[in-house]
Amino acid sequence: LPLLTQTHSNIFSTHRCVFAMTACLIPVAVCSRIFVCWPQFMYEIKAGGSIAKKFNAILQKLSSPLQPRVPEHSHNRMKNLSYPFSREKMYLYNIQEKDTFFDNATRSRIVHEILKRTACSRANNTMGINSLIANNIYEAAYPLHDGEYDSPGDDMNDRKLLYQEWARYGVFYKFQPIDLIRKYFGEKIGLYFAWLGLYTSFLIPSSVIGVIVFLYGCATIEEDIPSKEMCDQQNAFTMCPLCDKSCDYWNLSSACGTARASHLFDNPATVVFSIFMALWGKWVTMQLIWGLSEHSRPEYETKVREKMLKESDKSVVQKLETNMTESEDEDDEDKLTWKDRFPGYLMNFASILFMIALTFSIVFGVIVYRITTAAALSLNKATRSNVRVTVTATAVIINLVVILILDEIYGAVAKWLTKIEVPKTEQTFEERLILKAFLLKFVNAYSPIFYVAFFKGRFVGRPGSYVYVFDGYRMEECAPGGCLMELCIQLSIIMLGKQLIQNNIFEIGVPKLKKLFRKLKDETEPGETDPDHSKRPEQWDLDYSLEPYTGLTPEYMEMIIQFGFVTLFVASFPLAPVFALLNNVIEVRLDAKKFVTELRRPDAVRTKDIGIWFDILSGIGKFSVIINAFVIAVTSDFIPRLVYQYSYSHNGTLHGFVNHTLSFFNVSQLKEGTQPENSHFDQEVQFCRFKDYREPPWAPNPYEFSKQYWSVLSARLAFVIIFQNLVMFLSVLVDWMIPDIPTDISDQIKKEKSLLVDFFLKEEHEKLKLSEEPAQKSEGGGDQSRRSRAASSAPSNRSQPGSIASAGSQHTNV
Repeated sequence: LPLLTQTHSNIFSTHRCVFAMTACLIPVAVCSRIFVCWPQFMYEIKAGGSIAKKFNAILQKLSSPLQPRVPEHSHNRMKNLSYPFSREKMYLYNIQEKDTFFDNATRSRIVHEILKRTACSRANNTMGINSLIANNIYEAAYPLHDGEYDSPGDDMNDRKLLYQEWARYGVFYKFQPIDLIRKYFGEKIGLYFAWLGLYTSFLIPSSVIGVIVFLYGCATIEEDIPSKEMCDQQNAFTMCPLCDKSCDYWNLSSACGTARASHLFDNPATVVFSIFMALWGKWVTMQLIWGLSEHSRPEYETKVREKMLKESDKSVVQKLETNMTESEDEDDEDKLTWKDRFPGYLMNFASILFMIALTFSIVFGVIVYRITTAAALSLNKATRSNVRVTVTATAVIINLVVILILDEIYGAVAKWLTKIEVPKTEQTFEERLILKAFLLKFVNAYSPIFYVAFFKGRFVGRPGSYVYVFDGYRMEECAPGGCLMELCIQLSIIMLGKQLIQNNIFEIGVPKLKKLFRKLKDETEPGETDPDHSKRPEQWDLDYSLEPYTGLTPEYMEMIIQFGFVTLFVASFPLAPVFALLNNVIEVRLDAKKFVTELRRPDAVRTKDIGIWFDILSGIGKFSVIINAFVIAVTSDFIPRLVYQYSYSHNGTLHGFVNHTLSFFNVSQLKEGTQPENSHFDQEVQFCRFKDYREPPWAPNPYEFSKQYWSVLSARLAFVIIFQNLVMFLSVLVDWMIPDIPTDISDQIKKEKSLLVDFFLKEEHEKLKLSEEPAQKSEGGGDQSRRSRAASSAPSNRSQPGSIASAGSQHTNV
């Protein structure tokens, strides 16, 4: 490969036969399309005023212990202007050393771009190194790390610096060196860590307010009138049996603990917190922008070749091969028709429907487990008192295990389904993969929670007319204090379980086991002894033993699912942001350590933003407003309490609220065979109570929905509408008050563009002046003119009086 010269960039190994390739300067035409460099023109960023200057100085002094000790984090007011590299404008760049003008990440990016699009006619017309790896011609292709991260001595490289100042748990309190991350790993990975740090910092205010809401519930628990009435044993309410035959009548005061615990999360402060979290979700969906380039995938081009091979002879395929490498405009046209893609689309549609149906079936299976287990435990006197706690805890654990298993299966299936679609570009492939994986994992993670929040206890029926799943097994009811407490338990166990198990087992344990297995496999393979190699292993050999980089989709997916837990059902669990914050503080360093020490160095990929994840975040933020509105209106008792207090209470308080929510039922009207067997209740029961708004047995229309039911229903719907419109109005107000791009940054961008225009105009004007000098001069004058013209276009060390191109001493104040 004649393009490749000097210093390291990529390693390729094929079945224990290793070929090391090096690269530095390649044809600049490749660089001019893809990569960004910096002209040697600096300017100074001025502070807005004396007050802002003092405030920034104080802020920098206070935050200095939190800053990582890397060169990029020095508070330098000087800034380089950036501009895409152009061979025609090489005189703009102070190229003092060609071998070091591009850094290692840029070199590896250039080499990877060339190798990814190089056609191999002798290897079944495959396109690029990725296809060769897929066909087992090569085992791996990866850039090298910059030496060891734990090497002894004072010699420092970027990898070692990242490990010391970023990838250790001991520096969890420090800011991330985003510029160094971007330089070493590329813009795509740097943008992920920038977004993760931003999201984690935004969790701090929401965590503080969530703790305040929880403490408010703890402080007012003794003043909560409904829970006091429920716990009052003197004014006990005799409740209807919870199951047929084996269940007896019971006193509502036995559910005192559940009622008191529900108040911790079901109180007026929860509504205010839900509105805040809806606005908070709007702030989190911020788009960070860097640069982007895009090309066709090698797999897509291979599929096009196979199609052309079927339609014509081999010469046409070779002609197509040449056209693909020479013309970028032709790549814009999709050469695969809908007929070519229809089998893949059909398989995708059928598979996704099947897996969603599988998820719902498992949720229904857990419901059946809860119903049957509750009925079985109710037969035993020893376990009868703890039926609800036992069933809830075991069902949530089963849900957690199933979610973790299906997460891994759905991730692999989504990748396979995306491959058979044959998307054209890498961006399209990644977006379709993300959409499929997110859809499946979203349904998998949230189906049990949606069931508890909106469906459990809604289709139970009433005494004498219950809804049965199977013979003798009726639909389960919510606890006497409502389903909100159970929703809180479900959400907290699934959220914490996913974070702890995925972080500690999947992200730490599994890569270490894979590395150990690969090491044992290499040691057991015959014919691998090399005495020179064993004394001092090369960097490519050390990196080969690391885990391959598989992309950022799992990292983003984990955070997006967590973002859903934090925003969608925050009304039921205000402490969710706290646990998310604690997890993310560890997650940042865990991912950093994984990238620096456990993974092969990824190719430095450029990107302008976080891509489709931004749209998913925005969608979850909007969806969370609707979900929290319905959680407060339907799942909690907030609306029924308001309706009772302002419409039915005699003194404007909540005294009598519990009695107001309980309906009467004449036990003589129970169906034959459903009455409690061998009832040990203390007194003879004529009427039992159940939670619903229905007419009493002595009314003209017994057991029909009462006027209170329709009043509460209309109030709930009105609350949903008011809540959504209020949040929408506040979101628009926040957008108007706080722009997406701060004013100082916007002014700085405009100033940079103005400076670049002035800089280019001045340079072009100087070149024009030199070209218009009189042609008829003396011999000495002609030599001097040629020397001046050569100096004007020289790529290095250009410095003229009054020029602003020199970065060493001159700058412009902004």
